[in-house]
Amino acid sequence: MQQFIEFVGNHYLLSSAWAALAVLLVYSLVSGRFSPIKELGTHEVTMLMNKQDALVLDIRAQNEFKKGHILGAKQIASEKLNKGDFSSLENHKSKPIIVVCAMGMTAKRTATQLLKAGFSQVSVLKGGMNAWSSANLPIAK
Repeated sequence: MQQFIEFVGNHYLLSSAWAALAVLLVYSLVSGRFSPIKELGTHEVTMLMNKQDALVLDIRAQNEFKKGHILGAKQIASEKLNKGDFSSLENHKSKPIIVVCAMGMTAKRTATQLLKAGFSQVSVLKGGMNAWSSANLPIAK
C-alpha cells in the first residue's frame, strides 16, 4: 500500500488519467445497464422482426442505404432526423422499432429522440450494418 501511495504522489498525472478512465468505464457500464434503449444483437433483431413485426429504421445516408440494407428496412432522411420529424412513423408507435446506422454509434441519439417523441419500444442494432453484414444475414439492394 505504501508503494501505491508513493507511486500516486510521484506520478499524479498518470494516476489522475487512470482514475478518470476508471470513472468513465463505470459510468458507461451503469448508464448502459439502466438505459431505456437496449442494444440488441443480430439474433435478437431477427427474432423481433419475425415474431413481433418490428420496424427496422435505417438512418444512414441514401447512397449507403442503396448499397445494401436490411430486408424491409425503412430509410429516413437526415433532414428529418435533425428536425426530429418522425411523422412518417406515426403508424408504428406501438410496434418495436430497431434503429440501424453504419456501426451502431449514431443510432442511440436517434433512438433517444424517438423515445422523447412517444415511441415506446425503441432498440438499437449493436454494431450496426457492419454487424449485420458480418453475420452474413440477408441484405437487399
